[in-house]
Amino acid sequence: MRYVSMTSHNIGMNLATEQYLMNDKDFGREPLVLFYYEEPCIIVGRNQNTLEEINHDYVKEHNIRVTRRLSGGGAVYQDLGNLCFSFVVPSDSEEFGDFKSFTQPIVDVLHKMGATTAEVSGRNDILVDGKKFSGNAMYSRNGKTFSHGTLMLNVDLSVVADALHVAKDKIASKRIKSVRSRVTNLRPFLDKEYQDIDVPTFRDDLIKGLFHVDSLDEIKDKQYVVTPEDQKEIDKIYEQYYNNWDWVYGKSPEFTIKRRKHFDMGTIDARFDVKDGVIKNVKFYGDFFGPQDISELAAKLKGVKYDHDAIAKVLNENGTQQYITGIPTDQIADLLA
Repeated sequence: MRYVSMTSHNIGMNLATEQYLMNDKDFGREPLVLFYYEEPCIIVGRNQNTLEEINHDYVKEHNIRVTRRLSGGGAVYQDLGNLCFSFVVPSDSEEFGDFKSFTQPIVDVLHKMGATTAEVSGRNDILVDGKKFSGNAMYSRNGKTFSHGTLMLNVDLSVVADALHVAKDKIASKRIKSVRSRVTNLRPFLDKEYQDIDVPTFRDDLIKGLFHVDSLDEIKDKQYVVTPEDQKEIDKIYEQYYNNWDWVYGKSPEFTIKRRKHFDMGTIDARFDVKDGVIKNVKFYGDFFGPQDISELAAKLKGVKYDHDAIAKVLNENGTQQYITGIPTDQIADLLA
C-alpha cells in the first residue's frame, strides 16, 4: 500500500487530486490511501439536488464552499476539524457497496487510540457510542474503485444543522430527533493522550497505525508526492468539475410528477415530466449508490408510457442494481408509478 497526504485545504482541489490519482496514475494493483482536510465546505453526493440539500442563505453568509463529488451518498459538512480518507483499489478486489472492507482498518486503528466502541454500522456509517462520526461513499470506473470517508475529530457541530437540509423522512427512518442528536466528534472518545490532538497529528498517527510502524520515516518509500506535472492535470480537472457551477448545481428540468421514498439503502427522489401520458424527461435524485451512472437508466425511460407495468418492464429488462445498489427492482417500480 502507498499513501498520499494532500497539502491543499480546498475541497475541490482535493477531490480533483483524488480523481486524478484514481483515473490517470498507474499504481498497478497496489492499494493507495489518501488523507486530506479542508476549510468549511459542503460536499453533495453525485445524484443529489444541491439547492435542496443546503441552506443557501446560511452557506453564502458564512462563506462555506459547496461542491459535488463523483460518488453517491448524502451531503456532508466539513471543516478543518475533519479528516478525510480514501482507499483506491482495483475494482475486482472488493465488492461494490462493501464499505466495511474499507473502513474496518481505520476502525481497528481507532480502537488502539482508545475509541473502543467505534464500529461500522448501517450501509456506510462509522459510529462511536451509537453516534455517527464518519460517513462513507464509493465510486467505480475503469477497473478501479475508491471508497472515501470522513472522520469528525473536532468539527464545529453547531454549523452542521444550520448549513444542511436533512429530509424529515431520513431522520424518521433512523428514529432520531435531529441532526445534532445523531452526530458526534471523535476526540472525546480517544485516550487521554489524544484529547488535544490536532488533525495533522491525527492523520499521521492513523497512517502509522495502518502501516504498523512507529515513525513515518520508516515508510518514506511508501509516500507518493504529487509532482508539478501531476498538478497541471489536477488543475484541469478542478476547473472542469469542482469549480464549475453546472457540475456543482446543475440545471433541474421542469417536472410534473415527483415520487420520493427513503429505503434502508438510500433515498430515491424521481422527477418526471409527463405529457399525454408519456415520459418526456426524468431525473433521479437521492443518496443511493451504484457503480453505473443513473442518467443511463433515466434515458431508457424517456418515451415510455407513464404506467407501472411499462416502467417495470424497462427496469426488469435493463436491471437496476448497477444504478441503485441494494434496493429491489420491484420496489423501485412500485415507487415510480
